[in-house]
Amino acid sequence: MALLIIAGAIFHDLAEAVMGREAITVLDVQVAHWFNAHAFEPLTSIMYAISAMHSVAGMLVLFCLLAWHLWRRGARYWLLALAFAVPGGMVLNVALKFYFQRARPVFEDPLVTLSTYSFPSGHTTAATCFYGLLVSYLVIARPAWSVRVGTVAACLTMVLLVALSRVYLGAHYVSDVLAAMAESVAWLAVCITAISTLRRRREGKTV
Repeated sequence: MALLIIAGAIFHDLAEAVMGREAITVLDVQVAHWFNAHAFEPLTSIMYAISAMHSVAGMLVLFCLLAWHLWRRGARYWLLALAFAVPGGMVLNVALKFYFQRARPVFEDPLVTLSTYSFPSGHTTAATCFYGLLVSYLVIARPAWSVRVGTVAACLTMVLLVALSRVYLGAHYVSDVLAAMAESVAWLAVCITAISTLRRRREGKTV
């Protein structure tokens, strides 16, 4: 509940700042144009690859691989959480995009050209939901602290790389990816809490 409230509050503040064209929107434009002016190879190709890996098609592959692993492990409640968290988070993101209708960054020489809305970032939302759920599962399933710390670090790095790739490529502003992370953390808190409650209730009935 605390995580939900904190993440929700962060998203609310970011949304208000963006829609109110406050100082963060000026920073958004400055950062976007700096990356566009300083793009270079091979970093650009690496950012394209990271972004492509977390597109709808890429996330479908990752989703199916994790779902298959959870099914083999018999982790049916985690499988249910995955089914709600990732697709649900992406649907929520689309709804928020149409609600806020923020235009994407504009450049004279863009690296990517997209016609959809910008706030919040869909790639970052999908990555945060997926890796957030993955790290939650692995931290519980793997008791060794070294594995837990390594898992958290690896998943956090992937989320940050996806967010960076979207800003670097000029597909999103910084506030877009920050809002996407906050939105996704709040959604994950809802999904994991709901599935955990369902599990406890069902297990309580069988005792």
